[in-house]
Amino acid sequence: MLIKEFRIVLPVSVEEYQVGQLYTVAEASKNETGGGEGVEVLANEPYEKDGEKGQYTHKIYHLQSKVPGFIRALAPKGALDIEEKAWNAYPYCRTILKNNYMKDNFMIKIETWHKPDMGNQENVHGLDKSSWESVEIIDIDIADRSSISQKDYKPELDPAIYKSKKTGRGPLGPNWKEELVDNPNCPHMCAYKLVTVEFKWRGLQSKIENFIQKMEGRVFTHFHRQLFCLIDEWIDMSMDDIRHVEEETKKELDEMRIKDGIKGMSAAD
Repeated sequence: MLIKEFRIVLPVSVEEYQVGQLYTVAEASKNETGGGEGVEVLANEPYEKDGEKGQYTHKIYHLQSKVPGFIRALAPKGALDIEEKAWNAYPYCRTILKNNYMKDNFMIKIETWHKPDMGNQENVHGLDKSSWESVEIIDIDIADRSSISQKDYKPELDPAIYKSKKTGRGPLGPNWKEELVDNPNCPHMCAYKLVTVEFKWRGLQSKIENFIQKMEGRVFTHFHRQLFCLIDEWIDMSMDDIRHVEEETKKELDEMRIKDGIKGMSAAD
């Protein structure tokens, strides 16, 4: 088991982020779907349990082409589908990813607290002392272009270039975090993401757990760069608007996944 905490500071408020996060998830899902692969939404509904209340989602990620070749070679067909269950009791969120083939031998748990600070709180998830001491802290700077590979770089999604017309926020310079603290007109927050990875496979456990943590860091970086650079698209939206977007996105994802999958089969015949 390998645990890391990723901290992502953003020039948005905790309230704004709730809308921006859901909007960006919908947009990112479209980019990952097609050819019979991608995101399949099975449930998106309110929940209430043990005093916790929020939105529950259940998704399947069909990711055959998204994993390293050596894993594809070892895994049987269908074993690379990932099941995601998420409980969004904002500002706290919990996501658990599993795989039916590996069952209890594979698990990714992402617990997130969204706080109106600059990422300077310690142990916001309340781990016991010994567990917390073993956690590696990783600070993600969304404006740091060096954290993005050349092939992944998109200038339209670069916070160091982007300037919001509606809010006036950006571009984010080298010292944007320090400037943010001194600017009373710009809100700020930090997403504290505690990621627990467990992959029990003799000879591969350490390698895969480190690989998954690295990939989670990459996903968080890309996602939050996109969230900020799409701010003019979601800043005026309400939660009712977001639920409508999610409903429409589900329909679109199903159509893309099935339609493109049939095309792929025809081309292979």
